[in-house]
Amino acid sequence: MKKYVIGLDYGTDSVRAVLIDTENGSEITSSVSYYQRWKEGKFCNPSTNSFRQHPSDHIEGLEKTISGIVRESGIPAEQIVSICIDTTGSSPLPVTSDGTALALVPGFEENPNAMMVLWKDHTAIREAEEINMLARTWGGEDYTKYEGGIYSSEWFWAKILHISRADAEVKNAAYSWMEHCDYLTFLLSDHKDLATFKRSRCAAGHKAMWHDSWDGLPSEEFLNRLDPSLGALRARLYRETYTSDEIAGYLNEEWAAKTGLTTKTIITVGTFDAHSGAVGARVEENTLIRIMGTSTCDIMVASQEAIGDTTVKGICGQVEGSVIPGLIGLEAGQSAFGDVLAWYKDILMWPVHQVMIHSESISEEQKTKLTEEMEDGLIRKLTLEAEKIPLSDAVPVALDWVNGRRTPDADQELKAAITQLSLGTKAPHVFKALVNAICFGAKKIVDRFEEEGVKINKVIGIGGVARKSPFIMQTLANVLDMPIVVAASDQTPALGAAVYAAVSAGIYPTVQEASMKMGSGFEAEYQPKAEEVQHYRELMQQYQKLADFVEYNTRLKNNRKELQNS
Repeated sequence: MKKYVIGLDYGTDSVRAVLIDTENGSEITSSVSYYQRWKEGKFCNPSTNSFRQHPSDHIEGLEKTISGIVRESGIPAEQIVSICIDTTGSSPLPVTSDGTALALVPGFEENPNAMMVLWKDHTAIREAEEINMLARTWGGEDYTKYEGGIYSSEWFWAKILHISRADAEVKNAAYSWMEHCDYLTFLLSDHKDLATFKRSRCAAGHKAMWHDSWDGLPSEEFLNRLDPSLGALRARLYRETYTSDEIAGYLNEEWAAKTGLTTKTIITVGTFDAHSGAVGARVEENTLIRIMGTSTCDIMVASQEAIGDTTVKGICGQVEGSVIPGLIGLEAGQSAFGDVLAWYKDILMWPVHQVMIHSESISEEQKTKLTEEMEDGLIRKLTLEAEKIPLSDAVPVALDWVNGRRTPDADQELKAAITQLSLGTKAPHVFKALVNAICFGAKKIVDRFEEEGVKINKVIGIGGVARKSPFIMQTLANVLDMPIVVAASDQTPALGAAVYAAVSAGIYPTVQEASMKMGSGFEAEYQPKAEEVQHYRELMQQYQKLADFVEYNTRLKNNRKELQNS
């Protein structure tokens, strides 16, 4: 009997489910569901970097996508043997003692603080600073040392601390907190004891300062110094964590009925999308996997022998088993990648929308059609024109920090900047400057890994940007001065989740073997162009000068604020 598995990938805007043949990794069918409340802009305030998502968006998408692929495939339910879920992260949400999302409890349905705090929510900057200061000065273990030495406002404890201070009602009603990938896995599973439920090693190690050497999570004493509510919460979280080749439980009766599957379907321990994507792209040692979408995550794996006692500075953690059991998973990334270009597109489209709304020259139908055409074609046109700009033309210098800096050296207070504008600067010149900026940000990450002794022999690009923009990929190859190959699959994170599901079901003995059998092939390769590599080296120096200037002045401004407050 042939066996199939399901991988679910929860992104920022939608959830994607794929049904995969375990023999060769071929995709039988897939389904995508967009988050309706998120699409309407509910529960978010971009001006304050507050981004929350209602769990109902995710639950509705879960039922729609799984039931859809089961129905469409026509494959008997008993042949679909396992499910694994990957999600964004760190994206924690508060839950009751029975694991119900707090936003589903009467009285909290419209409260953003009771919802999932999305990965790119930066409302916890002050709390992250407190965690970093305490970790360096309290005289005990530095719990950030396996997190790159800097704790980010994008991560678990900072977000919980911020919500607890901002909303006493949520703090008092929340029995515990769960990462998005753990919550959805728990929702499907028949294992309903929060105390013993298998939490993700990937999520805990990279975002919650979990490490086996100090008995799991940071000590109660350390957390109490931040806030007594955190110390009390620790006992209601977890001690052990698990890799995503393990079984978390079996599909419960409620969700078996909703999806058309059976209660014998294995539910695999959850994980994060980038780490799952690396598995779907056949990650190996000395290979950098770049998951390129709205932001980026850069993933590597290394043996304990290769890493030794090194704690790589300024990255998003090094965790045994977060990608492949037995190997150290290393994570870095950029807080904005595609988002930088999307921001620029929104800037250009704003006057178009405002003028068209009030125009009496065209009908409402024409307004809608024209807007759609411009939305769809703007980036494509900018790309075509930017490609034509000769190297000799003056192009502005920009920073990619429109959503802060994730790595190297997390700092969400940093802002983007652009310089060397002139009357000769046109829209394609600015677009090219922004493409250069996101590639220079990637170069800083590669340089940090290599400075810390982590060798990179190969770069693999996955995600929408990697597949859709040869211009960006060629620029990246030139900036990195490295060849880059692009994974062929549209759904690499979901495919990686399917790989984990196949191993948990006993179809393959190891994640490495399953990844090589089921992982994505490659569809394109970009070689650095010698005549352009030197040009980008010179531009990189200008990027670095601007970065140093902005960072210095940000520090100066913050120091002045601290002096005034004291």
